[in-house]
Amino acid sequence: MLFLRIFMDETNQEVINIFQETQALLKGHFILRSGMRSEYFFQCAQVCQYLSKVTRLAELLIEKMDSKQVDLIVAPAMGGLVIGQEVARQLNARFIFLEKVNDRLALRRNFLIQPTDKVLLVEDVVTRGGRVLEAIEIIGQHPCEFLGAVSLVDRSTQDLNLGIPFTSLLKMNFPTYEPEKLPLHLQKIPATKPGS
Repeated sequence: MLFLRIFMDETNQEVINIFQETQALLKGHFILRSGMRSEYFFQCAQVCQYLSKVTRLAELLIEKMDSKQVDLIVAPAMGGLVIGQEVARQLNARFIFLEKVNDRLALRRNFLIQPTDKVLLVEDVVTRGGRVLEAIEIIGQHPCEFLGAVSLVDRSTQDLNLGIPFTSLLKMNFPTYEPEKLPLHLQKIPATKPGS
């Protein structure tokens, strides 16, 4: 696709290709959860159907990490589960997850974060960082060595201030438009709401 010419780096191109092959990155006219419109839509769950692709994405993500000495991977459910578990497998680390309770993340199921643990937070997509900040708060309540956070995709449009080191495999954001201010080419395409 022509719009992908902006990604010059070989790794970025490989990641984009994986997302396109698995229908995780779509082009069209999409209604976002906010009500805004976009020409592109990214749904990371689509790539997680193909474990060989998840394995490769985890390999590429680990290559970008400063420290590979990790004892514990923590991932927010649902999005971070598959990639978090694969990163943990490749690093031979323990894996636990945070889950929603009354619309807030919580550490449950008798999972423990030990004082000796070197902890890495793994997420699939970060847009505004809200869920990552919730996870950081939970991990911060436990004495441990908190190494930072990683994600497959950083879709943020502003600088994220997470207070910890943060690395993403791919930085990708696209313009969004108010429904009444659509560019002409989007006005000609019926809008769809694929969901998140």
